[in-house]
Amino acid sequence: MVGICTKLQTVMDDYIPISELNDFIFCPYSIYLHNVYAGGSEDLFHATPQTLGKAAHASIDEKNYSSLKDEITGLAVYSEELGVLGKIDLYKGKEKLLKERKYLLETIYRGQIYQLWAQYFCMKEMGYEVDRLEFHSLSTNRTFPIDIPTNKDKAELLGFIDQFKKFDPSQTFQVNSNKCLHCIYCNLCDKTDSENVYS
Repeated sequence: MVGICTKLQTVMDDYIPISELNDFIFCPYSIYLHNVYAGGSEDLFHATPQTLGKAAHASIDEKNYSSLKDEITGLAVYSEELGVLGKIDLYKGKEKLLKERKYLLETIYRGQIYQLWAQYFCMKEMGYEVDRLEFHSLSTNRTFPIDIPTNKDKAELLGFIDQFKKFDPSQTFQVNSNKCLHCIYCNLCDKTDSENVYS
């Protein structure tokens, strides 16, 4: 049994966390920094947006968001085809709705859409019926419907995941100073001398 668990863990270590897809678009190097500082004190890099987001997810993570039988929260999902794994926020079985909740949403970025698409393909591969996708902004109580991904969208997502897998943090890449200002790792990053807006 131990051998099977070890082998499964080794396989899963090769999977990309769905939560990192948006981070990778924001800045590929931030994924490297996230892994460097993983396990350390979050006080080193967490800022107000991360603190609010973590609080917003507490009911999902603790599985006390809903007691309705057709609602599933915090379900661990994975896709062999995509090579990704993660957790969903909320699936409403009767509505066949997959919902991703954020503390504050004003604009939906491509990386966030990739995250929801990845969750969708995981759910489908695991045998769940999903007919609707949406984001929900908790602070404004706004809902943002997202189209079900097409075959073209899936090819785009697979291409992006391939870029993610091939990224080499030792290679030179274009630093975007505007993004650096809003990066929680900015003050710890060796690619810029800027300080983020959270300092």
